[in-house]
Order: sequence, then C-alpha cells, then structure tokens
Amino acid sequence: MLRSLSGVAAPDDVHEWVSFEDPDAARTWMFDATFLRSNWTCIFGAGCQGVLDGPAADLNQGCCSYGAHFVDDDDVANLVQHVVRLEPRHWQFHGHGTRKGFLEPDEDGGTKTQLADDACVFLNRPGFAGGEGCALHIAATEAGERPLDWKPNVCWQLPLRLHHTTEDDGHMTSTLREWKRRDWGEGGATFHWWCTSDPDAFTGAVPVYEYLRDEIIEMIGEDVYLELVKILRRPSSKPLPHPAVRRR
Repeated sequence: MLRSLSGVAAPDDVHEWVSFEDPDAARTWMFDATFLRSNWTCIFGAGCQGVLDGPAADLNQGCCSYGAHFVDDDDVANLVQHVVRLEPRHWQFHGHGTRKGFLEPDEDGGTKTQLADDACVFLNRPGFAGGEGCALHIAATEAGERPLDWKPNVCWQLPLRLHHTTEDDGHMTSTLREWKRRDWGEGGATFHWWCTSDPDAFTGAVPVYEYLRDEIIEMIGEDVYLELVKILRRPSSKPLPHPAVRRR
C-alpha cells in the first residue's frame, strides 16, 4: 500500500498519467505513463501461463486459446491477404485452413479465427518443426516484414488498448493504457493468469514505450508518439513502479 502526501493510504493500483492536446485536431491524448515506463515484456514460451482457467504454461498457448476477434472488414481482408503467403512449413494447421477454412462467425455477429485442437488455428503447438507460436509471426519474420502487418489487430495490439470517447461538442479524448482483465469482458474474470498483473512479466530490458514502439506508432501516429516520448523521458521525480511490481 502506498502512502499519499496526506499520509492516507492510497490504493495499490495507482497509475501515473500524462496528457496533452493534439495540435492538429480537437483531441486530448491520455497515456498510462506507469505502464509505458514499466519493463513489461511478452514472456510467451518463457513462463506465460496462458488465459485458461488454470495454469497452462506447458501448452504454450499464450493469449491464443480462444481465437482472434476482428475489429472490421479491413482487419479480415488484411489477414486473408497474408494467409495466402503461408506455407505448410510455417503453419502447422495449413491443411485444416485450406480444407475447412480459418474464419468463423463470433457470438456477436462478427468474425473470428477458427479453433483447431482447442486453440487458434494459426497457433503452432510445441514440437512443430517450423517453430511454435503464431504462424503469421513466423512467416512475417522470415520474409523480413513486421509481424504486426500480418496479424489481426487484437493480436498485435495486446497488451495495449486504445479507446476513444467523444463529448457533445465533438471533442475527443483518446486513451492508451494497458489491457486489463476487464477488457476481455466477463470471461476475463475466469483467467487463471493475466500478464499485466503478474510481476513475472516485468523483466524486459527496455521500457514498454521503446519495446512496443512500432505498435504504439501504428495506433497513435509518429508525431504524437515522439511528443509522448519527450514527456516520458523528461527529468522528474522517480517514476511510480507498476502495481504488479510494487506488490512483489
């Protein structure tokens, strides 16, 4: 438990935020500085317990157990464009994908990736000769391209979440923060484990705003990103550690 300046105990989940106005639009940008300055890193294959209802590090499914939900038709079209570049050596379930398809309707009338053997059809399992993990990621890396350009939006944006609110006068507030359990809906409460709330995932060599540079720029634009970095690097008092690290 932290202590505020008044000496009263502050909540354990306190985050510091920075905000500034967009010089070119009626928009306020807000950023979770605590998470962006933290050393969170993806530990897929290195202790990630997955998002099932019990520990499942041995399955090495990461957050791919339920398939990927798409945000719009362009998101779907982008995946289709890159799936045709996958070869059997990249994709363990290439046969499934070509025979049965790789997309299906979701419960809300949208589209999601199919499952194969109880996880996303694009997830290569431990022991696959072409490498375990996302087949799209593997093929993009081999091609010398950015994996984020091949994947569904939700897959490359995690664990970041950008959302927008618009006031009555049209002014928009855009908030970039860490993806929390609640962002998964009711199912998030049943996860045995979630990476942004566990200190084991805060072991990176660089802060998140550097580690996820390409992803952040894709979400907010390079000019806004550069302004954000200037603020995050500004000499100030010691940054507030992430709550997961404080609890440890």
